[in-house]
Amino acid sequence: MNTFTHGTAVWDVARPQRPSRVAGVTMAGFGVLDLDALRMVPHPAVTLLLEFGAGTPVLDRSTGEQQRGCLAAGPGLGAGGAVRVRGENVECVQVRLSPVIARAVLGVPPSELDGAVVPLDALWGREASRIREQLAEAPSWQARFALADALITRRHAAGAAVDPEVARAWRRLTEGHGLPRVEELAADVGWSRKRLWSRFRSQLGLPPKRAATLVRFDHAAHRLVAGEGPARVAAGAGYADQSHLHRDVMAFTGATPATLAAEPFLAVDDLAWPWRTP
Repeated sequence: MNTFTHGTAVWDVARPQRPSRVAGVTMAGFGVLDLDALRMVPHPAVTLLLEFGAGTPVLDRSTGEQQRGCLAAGPGLGAGGAVRVRGENVECVQVRLSPVIARAVLGVPPSELDGAVVPLDALWGREASRIREQLAEAPSWQARFALADALITRRHAAGAAVDPEVARAWRRLTEGHGLPRVEELAADVGWSRKRLWSRFRSQLGLPPKRAATLVRFDHAAHRLVAGEGPARVAAGAGYADQSHLHRDVMAFTGATPATLAAEPFLAVDDLAWPWRTP
């Protein structure tokens, strides 16, 4: 267990001692006494929030809608600064799933989430409440990670895999930090641009161009948090210029690059996600 302090934010952060048995899965555990309106920064992964403590995190949307409990969210949650999370006495395991494996684990394609936040019991039924009970009874964070990993491993083994061409295109996109063009990805897997768009969108939850923009933004955001200046980040991350980066950051977060660089949600990543994966 580590303590993360960032401004007034103080969190207990736990991480697994070993990687998940399923490639494309990362986990972190969080304990926060007072979580005060934390901006959710979009990330190119499907997110599972497995809460189990005395308190309950609350997701506030800009529409006024509130959601509580164990949740699943598609890639890009929080676009436009539209989602914040708060709560008291929050304890949860957060799981990030690569979109390549998300369909198998969720039981539905990520496209059915369509950027929304869905109660996990709507996807998993009784299994969602059972894992919550097991996490609450577990004696340690490592035991909780083992429980969550066993469930994800079991569901992944029983689920449907995405097309190998789609998985290859996603891998090239993430390894290239969002810079490969859709035409290049289609040519690489031997498909037409139209076919790649259709399969990618239906199986991973977002079209290739949107996925590339999100992956590029995530790469740039972490460089900003690491202390690089906006001009250097823009040049190194494939943006036309600093203004282009500024527009992208505003579109994804509703904040400026300078504000984004100070976000606790991103600053905690190096501590919480030793095996980071989109």
